[in-house]
Amino acid sequence: METSIKKHIEYLLCIRIRKIQGLSGGDLSRAYLLETDMERFFCKVNDHADAFDMFQAEKSGLDAIAKTHTIATPKVLLCEKLEQGGLLVMEYIEPKRSGSKDMELLGHQLAALHRFSGASTFGWKTDNYIGSLPQSNHMHSSWPQFYAHERLLPQFKMAYQQQLLSFNEVPTETTLLDMCEKCLPITKPSLLHGDLWSGNYLIASDNTPYLIDPAVYFGHFEVDLAMTRLFGGFDSSFYLAYSEHFPKVGGEKARNDLYQLYYLLVHLNLFGKSYYPQVKSIIGAYF
Repeated sequence: METSIKKHIEYLLCIRIRKIQGLSGGDLSRAYLLETDMERFFCKVNDHADAFDMFQAEKSGLDAIAKTHTIATPKVLLCEKLEQGGLLVMEYIEPKRSGSKDMELLGHQLAALHRFSGASTFGWKTDNYIGSLPQSNHMHSSWPQFYAHERLLPQFKMAYQQQLLSFNEVPTETTLLDMCEKCLPITKPSLLHGDLWSGNYLIASDNTPYLIDPAVYFGHFEVDLAMTRLFGGFDSSFYLAYSEHFPKVGGEKARNDLYQLYYLLVHLNLFGKSYYPQVKSIIGAYF
């Protein structure tokens, strides 16, 4: 960490940092553990031009989840614009390896978050980010219309512009909307984490589940579940606990595929052709 950033944090928080340790796991930002004589903090620094906007969106999402009083999030202490990029400082959560009881509690608490009813429409008050990509959140009264226009269509357009998909592989707007209206339900908006893979939750040393790095909006609760299944890291106790609150109603396979398609398109646009076979498979099955 640059000395100027260290001094800036010390000044704003009225602390003296005794030790700085680099942490692994951050794809987009440099991550650090900051230690004083009394406290520890987690810090992310990013030099990207959009870093401050991304950190503001992250703070807004963490605050929104915390206000539901359903599942814990780290408290954000600083969100600052730098001369180049931005920084985010929050409380440090000491993690531990998760067990079945921890995952069971995570399942119950995620279901409680999804039962939180804070909106009558789908979307969010502002746009935010999925990874480093912009995520459009314009409000819609219809969930299928929101998902087609705000999720799938922008990612398909980006993949075509980057020559990752051909013209014939990109469904038309009408085709996308028709499939979403066919497969997606009439549902009430749930507050979603929005990017719930195994790297975006942790179990604290006192057994408390925490959500981190959200991409929040109001949508269908099965979106978060679809993401948990895409890369693994959630055991059966998590799904059994969750299902006590939201039992299966039929049609889950198609919805899961369409919801995972969004995240696979995001990964295709961020990381390239290695995600093409999975994207192509879902396109071929539904479009």
